[in-house]
Amino acid sequence: MDLINFRVGHKTISLKILDILLTERYEGNLTSLPNENKSFIGVKDYMDTPTPIFDLGVVLNNRSTYEVNAALSELLVEREKEHLEWLNVLENNLSTGTSSTNSLDPSKSSFSRWYKDFETDNEDLKSIVAKLEKPYHALHVMASELLEVRKTQSKDSVIILFEEKKRQTLNQLNRLFESAREQISLDYKPIIIFTTKDGVTPHIGLLVDKVEDNINVKKEDIKPLEQLTSVGFDVDPQTKNMMRGLIKMKHKHSLLLDPSAIFRPEHLMRHEAEETEEYGLFYTIPLKYLI
Repeated sequence: MDLINFRVGHKTISLKILDILLTERYEGNLTSLPNENKSFIGVKDYMDTPTPIFDLGVVLNNRSTYEVNAALSELLVEREKEHLEWLNVLENNLSTGTSSTNSLDPSKSSFSRWYKDFETDNEDLKSIVAKLEKPYHALHVMASELLEVRKTQSKDSVIILFEEKKRQTLNQLNRLFESAREQISLDYKPIIIFTTKDGVTPHIGLLVDKVEDNINVKKEDIKPLEQLTSVGFDVDPQTKNMMRGLIKMKHKHSLLLDPSAIFRPEHLMRHEAEETEEYGLFYTIPLKYLI
């Protein structure tokens, strides 16, 4: 079975090639319609057929990737501001000769706690964030040294030294924070997947973060959800309804999805689907429930 993998937040999802009509770059040019479904983001024409578009990030992660990225970018701005505020307090202490109210222990700051717990699948972003540690520690070393120098030298000479060291290290930090925010923006290239039930007409469009790769899998390579739910682990009904199993990748799993099952009528979602030879591993609604 030929599949295409797509990225949605931290998840990888797989769709059958035969379920896909087209993929195109998302430019935000959708027609809005009143709707209470928070994953519905608008309508777009496919070959003159108005097609509803849904954000798969909201469906699978309860939050769009755009919102997640915006929050991370804002958090990076806050971390950058904290460094500047920390330096302002240090400068005031050096000027007045008062004891520093800053923690000189780099492991106790909010940045350090954030940095320690930070995780991302974006290798370029991971590399940039890793480079923040060196100038961050350099600031704390600088603070300790200057507070000692302040005991024996004049305020003016210490401030001159402070400004020189601050300029070098802070500029490096600022460039890295800016590069991290740019990388978040560059990595997000959302696309719309126009799906189909019959290979001709569009069914729905799905917004995903990006295309990953093509794979070919055998039926035995797909692990059914029952292997998870049988040990007490459950999946919410909507997600379970559209998932057809897990595909073992190199370091993780991909979720195999059936786009025709994502937004079935509520009364049909309560019934068990049946497997057919025509649709391979996927399922169709029993005829008795459609009459």
